[in-house]
Formats: sequence, C-alpha cells, structure tokens
Amino acid sequence: MTPITRRHFVVCACVAAPLPLRAQTPSRVDEAGEQAVALGYKHDTAKVDQAKYPKHTAAQKCANCSFWQGKPDEPWAGCAMFGRKQIAGPGWCAAWAAAPAK
Repeated sequence: MTPITRRHFVVCACVAAPLPLRAQTPSRVDEAGEQAVALGYKHDTAKVDQAKYPKHTAAQKCANCSFWQGKPDEPWAGCAMFGRKQIAGPGWCAAWAAAPAK
C-alpha cells in the first residue's frame, strides 16, 4: 500500500471541499416570504390577483420570463429576482419581463 503524502492529502482536500456545497439543493421561494409578497409572487400564475395586477395575463409565467435561469420545460429553477432560491415554472411575479426570442 502506498503511503499518502502531505501534498497528495492537501490536493485531495482542496478538490473535495466544495463538493458538499454543490450537492445542496437550493430552497424554494415561500409565497409568504417578505420578498415574494413584495413582488406578488405566486407558484401558479392562475392564482394571481387580477385586481391588484391588471397587466398580468395567464400567458405570463416564470418559465418564459427573462429572469428565469433554467430551461423552459423545467418545473423549478433559479431566478435573478430571488437570489439562490428556486421558483416554479408556472409561477408569476410583478417583475415578469418577456424573455428575448431565441
């Protein structure tokens, strides 16, 4: 059996250190959270208060917003408005902006 040198140990420790951080699944936005309430976020675009947000349409969804950080068919992904938390693809918030055509 080959003995482990200090150099080998340090290299392995540096490579393995960030692995637990990558393995964590980001938390999901809570509709009752302060930022979500401020932006009128809902997990389902059909549940948005039309009286409060008259410009909202059913076609506006997080998955077709310019702030969506996932693929259009993903159920949950990141959003530039909510930092490291995930939002629902069929959701909506007042910051919605049409994604540029690809």
